[in-house]
Amino acid sequence: MNIILTVLYEEPYWVGLFERQDNDNYYVAKCIFGKEPSMPEVYEVITKNYSKLKFSKPIKNTYNVKKKVNPKRKSREVAKLTTNKGISTKAQQALKQEYEKNKKERKIISKEVKERILLEKRLKKVQKKKQKKKGH
Repeated sequence: MNIILTVLYEEPYWVGLFERQDNDNYYVAKCIFGKEPSMPEVYEVITKNYSKLKFSKPIKNTYNVKKKVNPKRKSREVAKLTTNKGISTKAQQALKQEYEKNKKERKIISKEVKERILLEKRLKKVQKKKQKKKGH
């Protein structure tokens, strides 16, 4: 039997998704945490509430049965899964998108300001040249 727990953010709540695989069957259960769970809270759900979870009806497992994996390879895979790969929540993604949008707006505004300053300098230079020609 193989069990995988995935904690993810679904719009208003944090959700734990339990996936259980037997030899030829696949089961899924969902657990709602509410706010972002800490490791002790996740551990408590696994140890105390696992037996209370209501798993789905068995689905025929269409995946190939995994072969034995070298322990070093397995530890590398676990390390890869546990490392933080950038933004993890929808809220953080929304903040990142807002930041990028503001960044583009700031670039446009600063470019306009620079162009205006260069134009003013050019006009002052032209006026100065004209005044030198007039002799005043």
